Amino acid sequence: MNSVLYRGCLSQCLMGFLAILSLAVLLGCRPGAATSGTKDAGPGKRPAATSTKEAPVKELPPAGKTEEASPEVPVKGLPGVDTPVQAMPDPQGAKKPAAKEAPAAKKIGSEAPAASEKPAPSAAAALEPSLDVAVKWLPKPAENPAAEAKNQAGMKPYSEKLDADVKLDLAPIHGGTFKMGSPAGEKDRNADEGPQVEVKVQPFWMGKYEITWSQYELWGMGLDKQRRGAKQVTPTSWDKAADALAIPTKPYSDMTSGMGKEGYPAICMTQFAAKMYCKWLSAKTGHYYRLPTEAEWEYACRAGTTGAYSFGDNPEKLGDYAWSTDNSNEKYHKVGKKKPNPWGLYDMHGNVAEWCVDQYSADRYKQLGGKLVENPLAIVTKAYPQVARGGAWTDEAPLLRSAARRASSKDWKAQDPQIPKSVWYHTDAQFVGFRVVRPLRVPSPEEAARYEITEYEKREFLDYRKAQAGKQ
Repeated sequence: MNSVLYRGCLSQCLMGFLAILSLAVLLGCRPGAATSGTKDAGPGKRPAATSTKEAPVKELPPAGKTEEASPEVPVKGLPGVDTPVQAMPDPQGAKKPAAKEAPAAKKIGSEAPAASEKPAPSAAAALEPSLDVAVKWLPKPAENPAAEAKNQAGMKPYSEKLDADVKLDLAPIHGGTFKMGSPAGEKDRNADEGPQVEVKVQPFWMGKYEITWSQYELWGMGLDKQRRGAKQVTPTSWDKAADALAIPTKPYSDMTSGMGKEGYPAICMTQFAAKMYCKWLSAKTGHYYRLPTEAEWEYACRAGTTGAYSFGDNPEKLGDYAWSTDNSNEKYHKVGKKKPNPWGLYDMHGNVAEWCVDQYSADRYKQLGGKLVENPLAIVTKAYPQVARGGAWTDEAPLLRSAARRASSKDWKAQDPQIPKSVWYHTDAQFVGFRVVRPLRVPSPEEAARYEITEYEKREFLDYRKAQAGKQ
């Protein structure tokens, strides 16, 4: 009986043991199956996940062994073999700044700087010759023996050849002293002409005539470069220097107002545009040109005389020397058709008023203090007013006197349709032009900076060029 019971219990135990063993085999050997208390899966095996949601802890393989890649199929939606690995978010939730690309190299003078990187005018000037003083990049002079002089005694009249059919004639003006302004008793005198000041002027050459359209548009319309291109002419070193300079935007109307072009004085340009033309002329010839100061202009106009006009005090003679409202027939005329002054300069009275390089101030002569002043100059620091001299075809005789001064104003751009207004044109100044001077002594860069594009004008030019980007 006991043996029978013993055998029965033994059979039951054996069956239970086999059942437990089978269950263990089924649960422990299936990859990825959950089990509690699973031992080390061994080298090359993933540890089995627990039946809870705890993250699996990955044990390092024994030294000298390399962990094999898991054969399981990747789960969709998680980083793995066939889904791109996404960048981990910043622990603080902040976005990391994207790496900045290096800025593209800029072509000199090709575009306006962006507002965030707009350089100071001095920095811009170092980048492009249009804004730098001409003496820093001026090429050596083209061969022209008559244009060379070591001192005042050696100065002679000469001509600069600008194109096959275009030349510029200049007359020597010896230095000296004179009384600038008009005496208190001069008829039709204006308050801004006094008190008279004794001024010393250094020698220079001055254009015999006002700059004409044929001379001006070689630069202003880019005709010099266009003609060379059409004729396939290889540019010289002077051409290359001139081509590097800025030129005006296209005019939006006929700046001659139908009054004539060939042989007539160029008009309607701003003082800034006239200064830029002088830079181009300097590059084209290798000689340093600029606008005259107000003192140089009056000194040359008077030509050693002390009367109201270079020919005396009698306005009845004005018709022999000038175009004014009395004889102009309401338009300007070809240059050089009237008598010159004693130093061989034409149209210093009338035809068109002429830009000087100075800022206008009504009490300028009071500022000079009544003592001998050498080479006075009022540097431009604002858009208006600036000085023009000589009177024009639109004016009556008193405004054509040697001492008469004219101040520019915003009205000279009244019909300019642009916003901002153009730095190149005075749409309503059909009466203003200019002539050029060349000092005997080439100035230093520091001296030249006073006569050329000022810091104010550089800022205005850069702002305007930025506003005009992509517009023509």
